[in-house]
Amino acid sequence: MQRKHRRLAMGAAAAAGLVLAGAAVPLPPRSADAAPAANTAPAVAATTPAGARTAIDWKACGDDGEAQCATLRLPVDWAHPGGPTFGLAIARRKALDPSARIGTLVFGPGGPGDSGVQRITTGMSRFSERLRQRFDIVSFDPRGIGASNPVTCSAALLAERPDPNITSSKEFDATLAYNKRLRDDCRERTGPLYDHADTMSTVRDVDAIRAALGESKLSFHGSSYGTLLGAEYAETYPGRVRALVLESVIDHDVRSAQSFLGAEMGAAQDSFDQFAAWCDRTASCALHGRDVRAVLRDLRDRAARGVLADPQTPGRALTEFELLVVTYKQFYGPDWAKLASLLSALEASKPVQPAPAKAAEGTGTDNFTAQFCSDWNLPVRDYREFARLSRRSQRIAPDMHGTRPVMALTACLGWPKPVANPQHRLTVRTAAPIMMLNAVHDPATPYTWARSVARQIGPKATLLTYAGSGHGVYNSGPCTRDAIDGYLISLKAPARGTVCPAVPQ
Repeated sequence: MQRKHRRLAMGAAAAAGLVLAGAAVPLPPRSADAAPAANTAPAVAATTPAGARTAIDWKACGDDGEAQCATLRLPVDWAHPGGPTFGLAIARRKALDPSARIGTLVFGPGGPGDSGVQRITTGMSRFSERLRQRFDIVSFDPRGIGASNPVTCSAALLAERPDPNITSSKEFDATLAYNKRLRDDCRERTGPLYDHADTMSTVRDVDAIRAALGESKLSFHGSSYGTLLGAEYAETYPGRVRALVLESVIDHDVRSAQSFLGAEMGAAQDSFDQFAAWCDRTASCALHGRDVRAVLRDLRDRAARGVLADPQTPGRALTEFELLVVTYKQFYGPDWAKLASLLSALEASKPVQPAPAKAAEGTGTDNFTAQFCSDWNLPVRDYREFARLSRRSQRIAPDMHGTRPVMALTACLGWPKPVANPQHRLTVRTAAPIMMLNAVHDPATPYTWARSVARQIGPKATLLTYAGSGHGVYNSGPCTRDAIDGYLISLKAPARGTVCPAVPQ
């Protein structure tokens, strides 16, 4: 398995393939001479986090016209606030019951790469009616993403991204060379923000949002990669936290490539095991009665030979890596029925004879590399070490080795050291209680990570366990939803050791 395609042109099936723990959607390429995408409202200068409130010029926006959008003008480098600035896109929906309003709840999007503005403007299924009655809901596009000075790169160069599953010293060296070319190109096209896309810079942005909203303390709900933002906010500004929810938790105390890849591959394999067991016991599964592992092995072999049809693009072959990403994504819901139907349809598809790919033109966006690689130092010395990691990954995850987390690792090979926001053990001294929740069978943020972060935070943290599967479990039934709603409204966490039962698939 994992035979090579020398160049991996990322297609629709793996458009979000770089994202470690989110569902980000890249912006489409634009012509080479097109202007950068405009923000949704005029920019206003924000005060520094410690300053007085600055009025925000909200404008109606969104699918239904009920949302409001604006732009805050913030420093690119918070260490030099008088230097270059950028526009941070923000959006809100006001509390449905102004008489019962508690304040503002800021949502920290995941990824890295997700758009919080889209989350607000395209509907509000993320939060319950109960919360929407009591809070203005605000989110934002983190710096370098969406409408907030997106990291912009050559579309042709983005399309040349090598297969992350490296199998030789030559490919390892080629990946290092490609990463440098991509960094240089993106830095030139993006401007100074490229080197200030780390989460600690975004922590300062969030505090600027808090100040501009006139909130003395922050109520924050971070999901997936947004939990790193929330945890580091609490560490940096412990006296400014009213309430903090960390849902599907990133552990930024993971220090090595081996520890990172081992935890991530173990979580991915565990999710596949859950899917296989469900299919074995569920008559409605499209692969019921079949050896699900053998089906995936056969599909991986066909993809590696370049003959597995991409269901999204007629005439195009699905790469083995893209097949794994498609499979992995269905664990997030989870949507096991959809995954079984997809694998069944792929199995029945006729071999494809790929046509030459058209050269990409103009520019595209990389909504992952500058953010993730500024937050993580996961060095791999050479191909020999990478091969050792790969062999270990295959032992840990015989069905899922080679999926998304490998790209997180290879995309950062050669990144300049030291990184802007290196891993460290949290030191959080908030007076406010902190609420955490994680699924036992989370494919992207292992349950062990949530337990580790709870220990780092200490007595102020309460970890609610969801006994089921999925990534992002606020809406996994009334038990998780009501516990978080109650905490955000009353600041009372559920009893320690609370376990919410799994919702049947």
